[in-house]
Amino acid sequence: MPTLLEALEEKYGMEPDEKEEHVEEEVLVSIFVPKLPPRQSTPQLLILNDCNIDRAGEPEDLKKKCRIVKELDLAQNKLNNWNEVFVILSHMPRVEFVNLSLNHLTGPIQKPPVTKMDHLRNLVLNNTKLEWCSVEKLLRLLPALEELHLSLNEYTHVLIDTIDPFAASGASASGDGGGGGVGGGGKDGTVDATSNNNANGEPATSQTKDTMSSCSCPSSESTDPNPSHSGVEPPPFQTDPHGGVRKLHLTGNYISEWGEICRIGRVFPQLEALVLADCPLRSLNPTDSQGNENDEESHKYFQQLKLLNLSNAKIDSWEDIDRLAEFPSLSNVRLQYWPLWARTDSTTEHERRQLLIARLPNISILNGGDTIGAVEREDAERSFIRHYLDKPDEERPRRYYELIEVHGQLDPLVNIDLRPERKVKVRFTFEDKAIERTVDVNRTVSDLKSRLERLFDVPAARMRLFYVDQDFRDLQGLEEMKYPHKVLYSYNIRSGDEIIIERKVKS
Repeated sequence: MPTLLEALEEKYGMEPDEKEEHVEEEVLVSIFVPKLPPRQSTPQLLILNDCNIDRAGEPEDLKKKCRIVKELDLAQNKLNNWNEVFVILSHMPRVEFVNLSLNHLTGPIQKPPVTKMDHLRNLVLNNTKLEWCSVEKLLRLLPALEELHLSLNEYTHVLIDTIDPFAASGASASGDGGGGGVGGGGKDGTVDATSNNNANGEPATSQTKDTMSSCSCPSSESTDPNPSHSGVEPPPFQTDPHGGVRKLHLTGNYISEWGEICRIGRVFPQLEALVLADCPLRSLNPTDSQGNENDEESHKYFQQLKLLNLSNAKIDSWEDIDRLAEFPSLSNVRLQYWPLWARTDSTTEHERRQLLIARLPNISILNGGDTIGAVEREDAERSFIRHYLDKPDEERPRRYYELIEVHGQLDPLVNIDLRPERKVKVRFTFEDKAIERTVDVNRTVSDLKSRLERLFDVPAARMRLFYVDQDFRDLQGLEEMKYPHKVLYSYNIRSGDEIIIERKVKS
């Protein structure tokens, strides 16, 4: 398999020194060329995805070629060792974006030799099956990180937190007699070195730093990707809050409890965008490890969150919509393809949008649509009030009474159908014979003549029709229906009108 250096040379040509060896063999031709700066050995955006790269290559050559790289895409290669990744990044001091998706980089991560990654702001680790202990180590190695992608990694739990899990479990276990808690020793008397359970009272994070090179992640083979068959939840790895991360993507994982997402909020207190599309979240109500609801507010750890994507969640309750309304900074949400919408009694997409806008007063962008303006919001809120007018009090949400205070009591809208009648009763007159028949106004004049042919024994080709409007008979007289393909409703025919039939005179 090629090294990164070999893949680089294959894609971007020979090394500069190799070109110099062939100078004597080339024929020199003097031409005028506009003055331009010399081309660098590699571009600032380096794309080497799907090149079967499994290691870095010669360090000195790599350093010479990659010193200006700012964006690196190594997705879908054969990298499986974080040491090789760190070697690559150590020769790219300016790198700001790295994509390592579809490389098998589960871990463990050893503390790299002196490697400064102070410029790395965006890291993509989709479908790498990276374990949470490795995520925790990366967060401490990347102080400038602003955007992190961890989609499609088969996570069932979020196993990083700022809270010491052993202190919390120890407190809960004390009521049960102690030794059976998570914070106690196992049957063999051992405790996981990554638990940060510092018996000397030192900060847990300092202990974590000291044990970075020695701790190891649990085997990825023991992780059940099916959340319904997962066993006892393992304790999370304690870490310091990372104040730099603003965007986090967890699309397509198996996380189903909002309590797990609350850990994300504690670890990333400045989070502004959280993408949880295709995660089977059942509710926004936090629960404890036993699945019991607690009194914690859903938005407690998301004070800065502005964008939340919950498309394809398993949420089936309007109460969760009301919980979204309590997020103080939230302005952009995606709430598509929920079970709730399959059973909602609103009949159209527009009505559903109005119900959501009315219940979410701070949302300015809904499901990727246009910005919600003042007129649309007022219309939605009035429609919301009328939607619950005929509902019993126990079915009316709190938002209904809030909007009553804003808009007052509203009367139901009068249902006026402005569509033209489809079938009308018309009087047909031919000479001294008159018949009333029901006519479909969506038919054409030609079709009408064919039907009248059987009633009055006049061939359609020899028939002339004259429309008489009952209200304007004296003002406009007769209107001949000349055009065979003209549709009857275009004459504005109504019940009670008359059509006079005449036989064409032979010329």
